[in-house]
Amino acid sequence: MSILPRSSTRSCSTENSHRKIWTIFTLLSFTVAAAFVLSVCCGSVSISLKELFGALFDGESKIYRIIAYVRLPRAAALISGAALAVSGAILQSVLNNSLASPKTIGINSGSGMFVAICISLFPGVPQLVPTAAFIGALLTTLLIYAIAYKTGASRITVILAGIAISSLFGAVTDAIVTIFPDSLIGSNAFAVGGFSGVTLEKMKLAAMYISIGLAAALVMSYDLNVMALGDEMASSLGMRTGIYRFIFIIIASLLAGSAVSFSGLLGFVGLIVPHAARFLVGHDNRLLIPASMLMGSAFCLICDLISRVIFSPFEIPVGIVMSFIGGPFFVYLLFRQKRGRLYD
Repeated sequence: MSILPRSSTRSCSTENSHRKIWTIFTLLSFTVAAAFVLSVCCGSVSISLKELFGALFDGESKIYRIIAYVRLPRAAALISGAALAVSGAILQSVLNNSLASPKTIGINSGSGMFVAICISLFPGVPQLVPTAAFIGALLTTLLIYAIAYKTGASRITVILAGIAISSLFGAVTDAIVTIFPDSLIGSNAFAVGGFSGVTLEKMKLAAMYISIGLAAALVMSYDLNVMALGDEMASSLGMRTGIYRFIFIIIASLLAGSAVSFSGLLGFVGLIVPHAARFLVGHDNRLLIPASMLMGSAFCLICDLISRVIFSPFEIPVGIVMSFIGGPFFVYLLFRQKRGRLYD
């Protein structure tokens, strides 16, 4: 029998919970920092920490050029992973579907199709690519949501609709590649996803869009909690659910589309990371959103590092590494959904 008053026990429990959360975020931040340093130092040419710090003061050295023009652009994995993970977390809450992600419901395919159209029609204007990717992601998300709303579809049906739309948009993209082969050089690499061709100039505008999207997601994380209570409860609390749902769809589309514009059609980041983050910090979106940001960054950096060093000096696309990890996890989620009854 406890000798502490009930209020003291509750206070201790709250304090332990806060300490646990701070510990988790400290470890996640350290993991991201360590993965970033390893991403800069490891590759076909290894760079020691001494050489890394020395290059900061010698802008003419070979090591500096490798870091500035090869390794730092590859660290785009950091912002791409954060964007895709938060986009997945938002979609899973808004659609009330644990299987939703930019990949599984077809957002990446829609974004990729609009990127292909933009590059084909305006090959000399790369600044339009992030905007085209965002428009494609937004229209695809709205289409999926309209299907779910109009048909009263089950969670699995939404995923099947996403697969069908992905196939349709993929066919359109393939047709564009066939008709305009010169303007879409590297389309296979884009379809798999990766960071080998990323430049700082190429990702500058997309990084701005992602920063806006992440900031909006953090600021509105409490509203996402209210929406998770259900439309009736949220409406009774004064929330205009239709407007807020549309805003969250825009944020998710902005994040996914911007990431796709320079990293290609990376899959499973938005599916795996939010589930792992929920395991660590729970369902409170005020904690889930920043945890997903950090875990998404670390996951993409580590996958990119594996893709570079596992067969060094040769490199495999990072999308292949993610598929090896994400495929089995997606099957696990399918069978876990309602204890394996896939067609509910």
